[in-house]
Amino acid sequence: MRSLLPIALVLGCGSNTTLELPRRAEFVTPERPSRCVDVSMTDDVASIVEAARPGEALCLGDGTWVGRLAVPVGVTVWGTPAAVVKTLGSGTTIRLGAGATLIGVTVDGSGGRFDVLDAAVHVEGEDTRVEGVVVKNAAFGILVEKARRAVVRGNHVIGPGGPLGVRGDGVRLWEVKDSLIEGNLIERSRDVVVWYSSGNRIIGNEMHEGRYGAHFMYSHRNTVARNLYVGNEVGIFAMYSRDLTIEDNALLSSAGSAGIGLGLKESGNVIVRRNLFLGNTQGLFIDNSPLEPKDSNLFEDNVLELSEVAIGFLSSQRDNTFRRNTLRNNRTQVRVEGGGDAMALVWEENDWDDYAGYDLDRDGVGDVPYQLRDLSGALLARHADLAFLDGTPALGLMSIAGQVAPLLAPKPVLEDARPRMERRHAY
Repeated sequence: MRSLLPIALVLGCGSNTTLELPRRAEFVTPERPSRCVDVSMTDDVASIVEAARPGEALCLGDGTWVGRLAVPVGVTVWGTPAAVVKTLGSGTTIRLGAGATLIGVTVDGSGGRFDVLDAAVHVEGEDTRVEGVVVKNAAFGILVEKARRAVVRGNHVIGPGGPLGVRGDGVRLWEVKDSLIEGNLIERSRDVVVWYSSGNRIIGNEMHEGRYGAHFMYSHRNTVARNLYVGNEVGIFAMYSRDLTIEDNALLSSAGSAGIGLGLKESGNVIVRRNLFLGNTQGLFIDNSPLEPKDSNLFEDNVLELSEVAIGFLSSQRDNTFRRNTLRNNRTQVRVEGGGDAMALVWEENDWDDYAGYDLDRDGVGDVPYQLRDLSGALLARHADLAFLDGTPALGLMSIAGQVAPLLAPKPVLEDARPRMERRHAY
């Protein structure tokens, strides 16, 4: 299993904000079961495994065995990473029944059919466990479906790389409930998918160089905490999902035209707290969220830095609260597509690096409200064909003109009545 050690990451750029983040550490093979039947890779491994009875443990010796394994109900299969189960070139390589456990081995490959979800490891049923396993060269890495109380912990899934459209998912949850996905490293796969799955915890994982670091759809009451997402097209995206808790994650370097740190579409009762958004095209993208009239979303104590757009809205100008967030060194702090505004949202004690007010009583809160009035941003929101001018001196001059010439000043995009500025001088 991979050990995740917290580190304190002190951001630059003047924010002086400290967040606890996971870092990559070495993988450690879980301990060998105390009572275990040794199985040589020169044996008929498939027959031995299929004949095992519930409660038995089998320990695979080092070496490579080619074929498919079906691990029966309640059976444990253990090995070191040097114990390799290699695909026949078609189908799923290892299947786990209810209560079965796969520990420590390497699974090399799967079939290549996407229509039947050929996977390295397929999990189904209750109380299954996949721990400390290395997966490589597979279409889909670890597929968990129609399961409850599954544990997928400390695995290293190495996708095939290549174009995103021809990769499978590193980890895929489908109709999964009350399960734990913890401490996994997923590289160069397509997505981590959580669809039609509720009550799960996604804790302390890393996702690198994929499409979606985590993609939720119709999935409720899930917790996403202390994960590290680096270099994906999108860090986390939630669609049609409710009651999510997203906290203490780092979402870094989601670049390109579609780059988003966290996106919400028609999702409500989402808590987004103490996350770091750094170097994304858009830090937060909020589309018609929340959808239900009685729902709301909370964004609190997050840090958004070095984004093209820190927070972007599309038809979402209600029932969202932004409190004590830090927004620094972003090209555009807040953008509302279609020329609208975010005046109906709650903005409280956020730290805006472009705030030009003062704090004469030194209570850490600005004495005048922060108002975002950006003429160039308003023009871009209303006229998408001007996007090729973004960042040019021409649009920069338009922003200046909007500040100094009252006739050109656009209507406010948002207002924060109590902007935070405890780390600044009063004048």
